[in-house]
Amino acid sequence: MANIVTTFRNMFRIEELRDRIIFTLIALLAVRVGSLIAIPGIDTASLKAAVNANSADSGIFQIYNLFVGGAFENAAIFALGIMPYISASIILQIGGVVLPQLQKMQREGDDGRRKINQLTRVLTIPIAALQAWGVTIKLVNDYGASIPDHGLFWTISSVLIMTAGTVSLMWIGEQITDRGLGNGISLIIFIGIISRLPVGIYQQFVTSGADSQIGRDLVIGAIFLTLLLGIIAVVILITQGARRIPVQYAKRVVGRKVYGGTTQYIPLRVNTAGVMPIIFAQSILFIPGTIASFFPNVEFLRSIEFALRPDGFIYALLYGLMIVFFTYFYTAIAFNPKEVSDNMKKNGGFIPGVRPGSATAEYIENILTKITLPGAIFLAIIAILPTFAINVLTVQPGLASFFGGTSLLIVVGVALDTLQQIESYLLMRHYDGFMKTGKIRGRAGVAS
Repeated sequence: MANIVTTFRNMFRIEELRDRIIFTLIALLAVRVGSLIAIPGIDTASLKAAVNANSADSGIFQIYNLFVGGAFENAAIFALGIMPYISASIILQIGGVVLPQLQKMQREGDDGRRKINQLTRVLTIPIAALQAWGVTIKLVNDYGASIPDHGLFWTISSVLIMTAGTVSLMWIGEQITDRGLGNGISLIIFIGIISRLPVGIYQQFVTSGADSQIGRDLVIGAIFLTLLLGIIAVVILITQGARRIPVQYAKRVVGRKVYGGTTQYIPLRVNTAGVMPIIFAQSILFIPGTIASFFPNVEFLRSIEFALRPDGFIYALLYGLMIVFFTYFYTAIAFNPKEVSDNMKKNGGFIPGVRPGSATAEYIENILTKITLPGAIFLAIIAILPTFAINVLTVQPGLASFFGGTSLLIVVGVALDTLQQIESYLLMRHYDGFMKTGKIRGRAGVAS
């Protein structure tokens, strides 16, 4: 414990690190303020009362409200959050598999990465505008009484304001990445999710347990805390887990210098796909409920929505199976064994006992397939833990989301990334890090 306190004290002794931490905190504060400023033309008091009365609302809007820290239910200028940027990034990542132009950009190094980032920014704008229009429809259909004048002018102005809010968040995220600490886009999602934790605790132990005894609440709270810490420990273990493949590089003599002759490792992560399979599966399963919300009088859509309710068995089963599928799908997109094999061959590298070329690619792909299965099963179990917590442990939905699923994986992953960057600054300035070994490993950002 003393080592951690000393480490935090050392963080503010390094001027550059201190400035980055302060800048990051100010930027995240601006994000939270924007999530509380409502769109013009909305009666916020009436909207809050209507949202509380309709707290069981389901659909893809639940995902947005979680990621944007309640900005959606506040009808705030940041109601869309950074999700349109994430969607644009995913579209370009998938497009890089089938479009030769994007494949060429991906192989151009820093220059290609800048072009892809610019394309992502441009694509974010129409996606944000389309989603903002959907939000206005949702607000009018469900909370029309809270919008005195919801005509064409209000719709257009709201779409422009929410689109501008997403562009502002995108700029803030890039500023955090350049001038702050950690991945800015990931931290914006992180702070949105964390901001919902006090609300979940309040719903669990104050609203729902008003008639219970204080002692009983303390015991239940201790059990919840212990269980949550255990789940987080397992998530960190799996997130950090990797299979290292040794790569030997042949010696090369260039002038009077000798290059190569060393052994390096290719780290194949157990959870290569990260949180993306859960996002894909969750988005697809919420589509029927979202469509049903637009057509409340269609009985067939309502029956499908009821069958796929998030706390049901059918939802949990389909959810787990789809996560396993999307884990393999996204891993195939994110990691190309043939490309890795070709790069190794060009640089004179080889895996001991394996022939270079196609044999190396098959060897890497075989290992990746084997370690992806436990990673996929792990993701499926983590994803359905909130459903288990709601049905078996009678945890309120607001708090149950922190027992697993997308929110827990993002929070753990972003925390590891940020700690890794802080650790690098401390070790570079000859201070002790959080761990004696100095080997905190992060993971790829939510939107890389």
